[in-house]
Amino acid sequence: MRSTFLWNDNWTFIKENNKEQVVIPHTWNAEDGQTGPQQYYRGTCFYKKSFGKPVMEENQRCYLEFRGVNSSCKVAINGSDICSHDGGYSTFRCDITDFLSDENEIEVSVSNEPNDRVYPQRADFTFYGGIYRDVYLIIVDNEHFDLDYFGGNGLYVTPSIDGKNAVIDVKTYITGNPDRILISIDGIGEKEIEISEENGKKVAKGSLKIENAHLWNGLEDPYLYKITATMFKESEQVDRLYDRFGVREFSFNPEKGFFLNGESYPLHGVSRHQDRAGVGNALTKEMHDEDMELILSMGANSIRLAHYQHDQYFYDLCDEKGIVAWAEIPYITVHMDGGRENTISQMKELITQNYNHASIMCWALSNEITLQGVTEDLMENHRILNNLVHEMDPGRVSAMANLFMLETDSPLVELPDIRGYNLYYGWYVGDMEDNDKWFDDFHKEHPNTVIGLTEYGADSVISLQSPKPEKGDFTESYQAIYHEHMLEMFSTRPYIWGTYCWNMFEFAAAGREDAGDPGKNHKGLITFDRKTKKDAYYIYKAWWSDEPFVHLCGRRYHDRIEENTEIKVYSNLNKVTLYVDDREVETKEGKHIFKFMVPISAVHRIKAVAEEQSDEMEIVKVSEPNPSYFISADKVRNWFDEKDEEVSNDSEYLSLSSTMAEVNAVPEGKAILDNMMAAMNSRTAGGMGEGVKIPKAMQAIIARQPINKLLKQGGFDADSPEVKALEKALSQIKKAK
Repeated sequence: MRSTFLWNDNWTFIKENNKEQVVIPHTWNAEDGQTGPQQYYRGTCFYKKSFGKPVMEENQRCYLEFRGVNSSCKVAINGSDICSHDGGYSTFRCDITDFLSDENEIEVSVSNEPNDRVYPQRADFTFYGGIYRDVYLIIVDNEHFDLDYFGGNGLYVTPSIDGKNAVIDVKTYITGNPDRILISIDGIGEKEIEISEENGKKVAKGSLKIENAHLWNGLEDPYLYKITATMFKESEQVDRLYDRFGVREFSFNPEKGFFLNGESYPLHGVSRHQDRAGVGNALTKEMHDEDMELILSMGANSIRLAHYQHDQYFYDLCDEKGIVAWAEIPYITVHMDGGRENTISQMKELITQNYNHASIMCWALSNEITLQGVTEDLMENHRILNNLVHEMDPGRVSAMANLFMLETDSPLVELPDIRGYNLYYGWYVGDMEDNDKWFDDFHKEHPNTVIGLTEYGADSVISLQSPKPEKGDFTESYQAIYHEHMLEMFSTRPYIWGTYCWNMFEFAAAGREDAGDPGKNHKGLITFDRKTKKDAYYIYKAWWSDEPFVHLCGRRYHDRIEENTEIKVYSNLNKVTLYVDDREVETKEGKHIFKFMVPISAVHRIKAVAEEQSDEMEIVKVSEPNPSYFISADKVRNWFDEKDEEVSNDSEYLSLSSTMAEVNAVPEGKAILDNMMAAMNSRTAGGMGEGVKIPKAMQAIIARQPINKLLKQGGFDADSPEVKALEKALSQIKKAK
């Protein structure tokens, strides 16, 4: 019978001839992958382990199972190469039986170096190197459920609903020559299934019927059946597998969105990366548990597991908690002509290893792959993947997350069964309202197309605060306003099948140098260390969660220079009363957002009460702005000494307040603008702006933006020599007549 042993202890890690003892999971980028572009180690390191020959019978085999090694690796035992693997996010195994001696040494060489054939190579997240998920040693009889096909477990369960009943089709892949296979479902019954050959491989197939099937029904009732597959040889049990599955149906409607088991089920989702501060991607089960509980606490019912295959333990949590999951491979950002085989192998691994998970609704082909345009090789790669998805799993849909700069009439958009767009209007370009217009226009032009929002968000650093937030200021205040708008927008467009906030948690992006806190993407609703929920987290809770609460926004905006300050409250209750220094000020009725204007003069205790719920904070009136609320201490502003009037643009000469369209209308201005845009692209995280193709629709949005706002969004200091030189150059160019 099968025996499985956790094999995480007693490894020696070697980096540039320096050795240390480590326990798996382990990454060598736990620190430098989170601190900025210049310190991020990408190279080849080694893991070694000495071990005695495992106790095993003559008719048994010995496998090593690696749950995740990033990005490429080679495994050798006693100097002999055993296997290799390309792709850092999926399970793979090595049969080491024939290479074992009484005493052994294993060496795993691991590389996260750049190359032109293994995805991902360019993306806005850190490519942590290491053996960062569990390692197992598995002993099996010669007759066993297959361990060699793309990391799967050899058991595949396909439920289909028939009225109130369900038919459960079961297929197992077999190694060796067993006599029979028995399938049993707890509480339902058991059945022997027939062994045959299929494409030169031994399989066993059959079906069981469940009367009055108990459906897997999302958060409300995520019921899972337990299934066991037992293999016999000469009447003796030689192998056994356990798994779980759910009985459910997914569907999509271009007018009414997502349906679960025939009922409307709008997907309120977040995206998640698999890392955290000081740990990198070498997460423990307790960390996965915490992530799931935080997501559930906000009221989300769906997760986009970006941008790669996640830990099996987290897919299990999605099954158990009733989370609808989007699964994808790391075919991302820039297409590589030499990477086709890697996309195919990673998709086969994703589907094979995750086929039985009730939570997964789709297999996503790629993410923002059109950054540098659409080529025929890219199209063909996607056709192959799309066909592969339908061949391997006809019961689920293919999907794509499209870059918001991809034209909506691109042939790539129409390829998968469902599609989503990653829109960042109101952050990178344009205004928040451009998201509304984009969806209205898309739905009008493509009324029979199902469409979702697979990414949207705004960065914020919790130390940065403002009573007058604006796009690009990285304040917690602007992020909250942005998400307020997005939630309102969703509520009036039921045809959007799902929305996925980018991101639930801050995550490492080694190429970033944003807001004085380099090495991170700050779009998370919760900080990288999971210790602080930003204000924006609570506006989602106000819309999505049934758990009663009240939350005072702006508690980190403690030092306030204004004489009358806004106190904003989020709650999912309909009436909020505000107290200042224990004195009742006002009661307001409404939904989600409650705003109060309060005069301040000293230190004040603020309290919000809604039914049995309350929240408290302290604020203080100060005479000078707190410099810690600004990205740069030498750019401290007193907002309330500023005039709100618009800058006049009546001059016959160009200026920083001129729009892109005005500057582009003059040849001399266009030449200056081209240089400016090249400089802005060079500043994008990890070189993401290199070679970007901008479509006409987005060009129109950019064209109406003033130069000074684009410069600010691009991270240029208004007082820097380069901006001053730009201002001077523009002032000498007459506007077009």
